[in-house]
Parts: sequence; structure tokens; C-alpha cells
Amino acid sequence: MSGSITIVLLGTGSPLPDPHRAGPSTLVQGAGVNLLVDAGRGVVMRLSAAGVLPVMLNAVLLTHLHSDHICDLNDVITTHWVMTSSPTPLAIYGPPGTRQVVDKLLEMLEPDVGYRLAHHNDLTYEPAPVVNEVIPGDVFAVGGFQVRVGETDHRPVAPTVAYRVEIDATSVVLAGDGVPCATLDELLVGATAYVQTAIREDLVKLVPSARFNDILDYHSSVAQAADSAQRAQVATLILTHYVPAPALGQYDEWRGLATAFTGQLILGDDLTSVTIESA
Repeated sequence: MSGSITIVLLGTGSPLPDPHRAGPSTLVQGAGVNLLVDAGRGVVMRLSAAGVLPVMLNAVLLTHLHSDHICDLNDVITTHWVMTSSPTPLAIYGPPGTRQVVDKLLEMLEPDVGYRLAHHNDLTYEPAPVVNEVIPGDVFAVGGFQVRVGETDHRPVAPTVAYRVEIDATSVVLAGDGVPCATLDELLVGATAYVQTAIREDLVKLVPSARFNDILDYHSSVAQAADSAQRAQVATLILTHYVPAPALGQYDEWRGLATAFTGQLILGDDLTSVTIESA
């Protein structure tokens, strides 16, 4: 199906270490294209489990520069490099500040790069990430995908962006972190699917930690994500990056908080995969 998009939840965890969930990362596939959205803890292992090696990526899209969304970007860059047989640029898209992050990652990797160049006679080139800093309103193509950039609200983290990935009449919006806002609503209108970070507000409030409760004002709750999806008449809502992570058998409790949404609701463990296609 040329107009279908497959979404794989590579990592559904959060900054809290979890042996069962990698950090925030999502794979978007269609028409022979592999897009990685965010690069959280363990992303390369999860990519491998999904049958996609970093060298097979067409681009990396970063929603924002919080550490839990980029902490394994260095692994993506290094593994992509060492698996190539000739200089192969790795396209990285992200909000302003992304170039500085990648430059610093390459600086950190200088000793490793030097060791490998010295040891492997056939490795005569360095990693070659190509950074494209994007702002809301930008549109670019990756293979057969058209990607539109929208603004999200994750303040004080700024700037932060969402991506609307489209092929034919099928589209998915990947929003990263943030709370509902008018610009996200605009990006969502008519989308086939919507991937959104979600937190359990009721459970977070039970934790006697001011720092933990601080997350409430800049992440969507399950109900807020459901409201956003319903307003835009999105067909499928996919929740990820769960805080706190659902225990075994708790997914129905999460679904019970999304009563405003009348479409298909997807929650799942790492490597949950769903294929969407416009009706």
C-alpha cells in the first residue's frame, strides 16, 4: 500500500530508568523510507529489534533538546558511520540549537573517531551528520514523505516542534512533549494519526516530590491528548512516553481517561507497531 505509514514505538519510557522501556523514540516507515523521531536511551537496540539499523535511516527528526530525547543520538551517529562503506551523510532535523548539540557530540566523539580511523585502513572518512535546523512553517521532503513543521508548547523548553509526516492522503503528527496549544491543533487537523507523550496526572500527584510534580504543567495528560485528537478529528491516537509507566494490566485504566476521543486509541510496550492508511 503506497499510501500507508507504519509507526513503531521504539521507546515508550521516560527519564526514569526502566528495564522494560527504552527512552522516547519512534520509527516512521513508508515507501521505503525510515524516519527516526527522537533518540532516547537504548534507541539503537530498539531499532535493531525492529529490523532497522542506523545505516538504514533516511533522517533523524528531533522534537526538542531535552536530554531524554537525544541522549543516544551519539550512538545513532557512531553506529551509522561505522556501518557505512563510503562517506554517507546522516540528515538530522531539529529546532534551533540542534547544530550546537551535534557539534558538541562530535567533539565528544573525537577520541573514538581517531581510534577507529587509526585501526581500520578502509575507514578514511569521519562521521558526516548534516544538520538542518527547522522552524514552524518549514516544509521538506525525505524520499516520498512530505514533512511539515509545527510549533508546540513545552515551555520553558523552547523552541520545540512537532512534525506532520505525509504520503498521499495519509499523515501522522508526532508531537513530542508539550501541552495542548492552537498551533498543535492546526497541525493536527485532518491527520490520520497522532503520536503524543502522555502522563497520568492522578498518579503523578500521589508522589511527594515537588520536582516530579513539576512535570504536570508542561506535558499533556491522557485526557488532554484525547481532547486534542478529538478536536482535530484524528482517526488514531497513539500514546507513548508514559509517565509513570503503566504496570502490567494497567492499559485499560489509561484508556478510561481518554473518554473524549471516539477514534482508535493505541497504547503499548516498546516495539508496538501500527500501520495506518487514510480511508
